[in-house]
Amino acid sequence: MTGWIVLNGALLIAAYLLGSIPTGYTVGKWLLGIDIREAGSGSTGATNVLRTLGKWPAIGVLLVDVLKGVGAIALIRYIYTLDFTAQLATAVGLENTEIILPWMVTLAGLFAVLGHSKSIWLGFTGGKSVATSLGVLFGLYWPAGLGTLGIFAIVFAASRIVSLSSIIGAVSVAGLMFALNQPLAYVLFGIAGGLFVIVRHRSNIQRLLDGTEPKVGEKLETAASE
Repeated sequence: MTGWIVLNGALLIAAYLLGSIPTGYTVGKWLLGIDIREAGSGSTGATNVLRTLGKWPAIGVLLVDVLKGVGAIALIRYIYTLDFTAQLATAVGLENTEIILPWMVTLAGLFAVLGHSKSIWLGFTGGKSVATSLGVLFGLYWPAGLGTLGIFAIVFAASRIVSLSSIIGAVSVAGLMFALNQPLAYVLFGIAGGLFVIVRHRSNIQRLLDGTEPKVGEKLETAASE
């Protein structure tokens, strides 16, 4: 029992640490020697990198942040294929790890998302978890990831507002997982992850209501209070 608990606990910690990699902060320090948390919206995500550092650094940050989410899911799936894991599972009376795998990858995804927004390396600050959440979706079930990306693209094409597109994409995840007949754990991830992204965008929501949320290419007048 102890070995099984330790293994899964270690995997969740690894997922959190993977999500905690401070991509935007590191790029800001490397390129301009600035703390990106003190610029623009104060977020370390790709949107604030775009406003602060430019297009190509933002694309790099976006890709790495997506890969953090994919990597967290891939790690769990790989470890669960090992004979060592099967032996530990058998020792606690679990003959088929496929039963618990959807719940473990879901938990790992949530830990990666939490790590991105509450990075241990940045004093538990970070980004708004949209890119890492998208990576988790691709890791869980790639058609749901594509569907979410498509919804984001449609809203963005109409509004040119990243935050609005991100919020609408996030709230669509649970419905997509349900419509695509995915495990309950994945639907619950959509609900929990969507709520988390909404909470992280509360300052953006206020600006949307006030009509002051900037479109892509526009400057944010005041830094957000996270």
